[in-house]
Amino acid sequence: MHDVSRLRRKVFDDVMKPVGVTRSQWWVMAHLSRHDGMSQSDLAEVLELGRAALGGLVDRLEATELVRRESTPADRRAKLVFLTDKGRGMIDTMRGQSDRMSEVILAGLDHDDRLRLTEMLTTVKRNLLDYKNE
Repeated sequence: MHDVSRLRRKVFDDVMKPVGVTRSQWWVMAHLSRHDGMSQSDLAEVLELGRAALGGLVDRLEATELVRRESTPADRRAKLVFLTDKGRGMIDTMRGQSDRMSEVILAGLDHDDRLRLTEMLTTVKRNLLDYKNE
């Protein structure tokens, strides 16, 4: 599982390289696409990154206009991170590339095989989460 996961990330990095988005950046953007408007602190915690490391990533994403920061009404020091329209367009590009890649890497697996694979991986994930929480 580790080898497949690592290789998939490496191949996706290679696919995204011409677009100019690094793995760390697409990781942040992918999370924001599901939870837009998170505080930098919460985002750092969820992604298991230090605040300084996340701050640098957000700085670079902001410089390329893929994300924007806003102060929260309750605490002007706290910053919320949002995808910009350009960032949402990049997410669409990333999803398209990921979908095409998935079709290539799942070649030879019919619909039922893919469903079984999803079910098995979901079981493994659930077991890992249970183990982590014990």
